[in-house]
Order: sequence, then C-alpha cells, then structure tokens
Amino acid sequence: MNRIILSVTNDLVTDQRVNKVALTLTKLGYDVTLVGRKLKNSLDINNRAYKTKRFKLLFNKKWMFYAEYNLRLFCYLLFKKFDILVSNDLDTLLSNYYVSVVKHKKLVYDSHEYFTEVPELINRKLQKKIWLKIEKSILPKLKYSYTVCQSIADDYYKKYGIKMQIIRNVPLRNIVENNIEKISNLKKELKIEDKRIILYQGSLNIGRGIEQVINAMKFIENAIFLIIGSGDISKKLVNLTKQKGLNKKVVFLGKIPFSELYNYTKLSDIGVSLEQNLGLNYYYSLPNKLFDYINAGVPILASDLPEIANIVKKYEIGEIIKDFSPVFIADAINSMLNDGNKILTWKKNLKNAADELCWEKEEIKLIDFYNNVETN
Repeated sequence: MNRIILSVTNDLVTDQRVNKVALTLTKLGYDVTLVGRKLKNSLDINNRAYKTKRFKLLFNKKWMFYAEYNLRLFCYLLFKKFDILVSNDLDTLLSNYYVSVVKHKKLVYDSHEYFTEVPELINRKLQKKIWLKIEKSILPKLKYSYTVCQSIADDYYKKYGIKMQIIRNVPLRNIVENNIEKISNLKKELKIEDKRIILYQGSLNIGRGIEQVINAMKFIENAIFLIIGSGDISKKLVNLTKQKGLNKKVVFLGKIPFSELYNYTKLSDIGVSLEQNLGLNYYYSLPNKLFDYINAGVPILASDLPEIANIVKKYEIGEIIKDFSPVFIADAINSMLNDGNKILTWKKNLKNAADELCWEKEEIKLIDFYNNVETN
C-alpha cells in the first residue's frame, strides 16, 4: 500500500475538497494522511476514513503563522515515510517541495485558488512579492498539478508553461437526502419556520458581497440572511448588522462541519455568490458554495464573473447581477423569491445540473491523474 500525505493550512473541519480527494485516494488503496492545524476553537474531527494530523501552533496569523507552519510541516514530512506528497495551495508548497527534493519523492500540487491574486494581498506589496517569488521558483519545476477551473490553469500556463489538469470542487451527489423532518427541526431550532432564507456559506472575507446583502436586508421583508462560516471580517459583519439594526434579519451560525452542512443549505430559498472583481483570484473563482447550492437544489444569485456566470447561465439555475447597490440586490432577491414560474424552472434545472456536477463523475479524472502519477 503506497503512502500519501496531503497538507493544508486550515483545521480540516470544513475543507470539503481535501476530504473528497482523501476519500478517493483511500478508495484507490492508498494509505492516506491529511495534515492541517488545530486552533483553540477548532471542532473535533471524527470518523474519517483516513488518518489526520493537526499541528498546534504558537502563531496563527500573518507571516509568522506561515513561517511556523511550513517549518513544522517540513520537519514532520522529513521524518515520515511516504511515496507521494500532495501540497494544497501555495502556502504549503515550500515545505512540500523541499522535502520531495531531499527525499527524491513525487510531489503533486493542488491549487484551490489563484493564491497570489487573493484580495488580502492586493495592497500588501511585500507579502505579495514573497509569494510570487515562491510561486515563480517552484511552479515551473512541477510535473504533477491540477486546479479548480480552466481560467486559472490557462493563466498558469501563460506564466510558467505548466499544464495543470482541471479537477472541479463539486460535491458528493450520493450524500443527498431530502430529510424533510431534519430540515423542519432546523428551522424550529433557528426560529425561522415562517421565514424565507437567503444563504451565504463559506469564508467570511472581503469582496464576497456579504456586506452588500446585509445592507439589502432592510428592503427585503419576511426573510432572513443566514450566514454560515467564519473569516477575517466576521466581527466587522456582526458590527455592521448591529449598526443597521438588522439583528432579527441576519443570523450568524459560524462554522458547520461539512458532514452537517447539506441540511442547512437545503432549507434555503436562495444562495448568494456575489464575489467582486478584486484581483484575478475572485475574477476566476468557481466557489465551493456554488456547487453546494446546486447539489441542494437552491436557486443562485451570482455576480457576473466568467466562471461563476458560465455555470449559472449554462444550466439556467438563477440570476446574474452587475449592480451591487443594496436596493438593486434587494430588488433581485425579492423578484427571485416571488416568481413562482421561474422557481419551478430553476428547481428542475438544478436537479439536472446536480446530477452532472458531482464528485462521483469528477473523481474519474482524479483517479486517472493519480494512476498517471504512479506509472510515470
């Protein structure tokens, strides 16, 4: 049994992509270990079909975190037995690359996003310069790599001549169960039995349209904005909600394990994916939540960015907007909630899209990819 170690910088609780990849590799017969970090508020991870390892770090923010994590990861990998390393995103690549060189082992790079173009780096010239230097020094040397969408793959090819495979982050279709009783109980627990639900799920970071939807809730009646996740602007969003007097219209649930997330998604009437054009990472983004909404049969209100808009338009499963003003967003949401004919059409199309955009089909490409890694 070949041993494979996958590494990420998150706490493994909500990362659906690495879980799906790890499950597929386990199914292929690999001895899989997934490495991340553990925060003070990290939830337990139980009943995984593979091994997990989480580092407790002294630093959990900014450059000291990345430096400490990569040092810990380098030392850990250096003294572990393995056949293949899988680096997830640029923030784990440095340690993975040098260990693979020292130990003459194969390295796979899974790029979840366009890391050097994230909004958090746009105005931080020094930090961006460092990450670009790491990217430029290692990516052209990689033999095995894949990413989440064609736009990112095309851009990396133009920059470095690297040919990345495309493995989209679509959900497992076979977990879908229309558990009406559980969904009804969730509504009772949240005290929203008579409310329509607008949902955002994912990281709470800048440029994702969350503030704009909060501001729009003033103009939307008989509905709540349900926010699932955490991130850099969590406190800012809570404070904005209080300042606007919208505590009864905006509900924050924090992180929810992906094993439980589907039922929360399913109870929603609209899912929002309103990323703004703040750098190429968002411009090319194909967010996890987009496919989660599709999998749960939830119509989508999305921004007019190429990868996102292409999915929504191709399958006719929601609306695209360009204006992010609160009144315009509110008008779009109110129209979606009250157009019965469109809702029926979207629901039918969502079912077809979900049957196509599922991990059971996408993992076939992943299996072919790792079979190629094994034989070359």
